[in-house]
Amino acid sequence: MVFNTGAALLDAIVLAVVSKEEEGTYGYKITQDVRVAIEVSESTLYPVLRRLQKDGCLMVYDRECGGRNRRYYRITDEGRKKLDDYRREWDDYSSKISELFSEEGV
Repeated sequence: MVFNTGAALLDAIVLAVVSKEEEGTYGYKITQDVRVAIEVSESTLYPVLRRLQKDGCLMVYDRECGGRNRRYYRITDEGRKKLDDYRREWDDYSSKISELFSEEGV
């Protein structure tokens, strides 16, 4: 992708991905789901997950999987509010950019 992905956009994408999983989801799957939209490494994603947890947007719990613990992330009520804010901002932002990119009136 030629456009830079800022921290706020990455936070919004991660919250959107995690919000789709009612019981939560784990880091590797989050990385794979985020990669559908943007290229991101796990080393970039895990600090985002920790920041969102610290900010109260994600809760974390461990679950055994194949004899090992796997860390799961679930969106909190605070995270849903933040995601709603991001969605409103994105709708406004993307419509303005799309209007500028439009070939109508050129």
